[in-house]
Amino acid sequence: MKPVVLDTSALLAMFFGEPGMEQMRDLFHKASEADRPIFISAINWAEVLYKIERKHGNAGLETARQFERTTPLEAVPVDRELAESAALLKNSHKLGLADAFAAALAKQKKAELVTADQEFKAVEKEIKINWLKE
Repeated sequence: MKPVVLDTSALLAMFFGEPGMEQMRDLFHKASEADRPIFISAINWAEVLYKIERKHGNAGLETARQFERTTPLEAVPVDRELAESAALLKNSHKLGLADAFAAALAKQKKAELVTADQEFKAVEKEIKINWLKE
């Protein structure tokens, strides 16, 4: 299994039952079987948490935390190298800040980026994108 990085939209599709939810479930199942992590930047993880808490309150927040503790999801801390790479991608491709961190992490890990966010079309030539189907 190739390394995988999630954008916020990919994880929210699973949590909110949106299109792409089944792809995400399959991805986590395969990662568990292969004992491989699925990466998300700490910035994107923060975005997931605040959106879940906004929609489902503390119960939703605790569900997300439990999910992170019991699945192969790995929130990757931001260091200087990742921050600088994200800044460059944000400026050169006009990405949102959280999206720039997802793209930078995918680039750093030489990973496939899983997303439903069309904003990532701007980096398709630099990063392998796995688009969630609608």
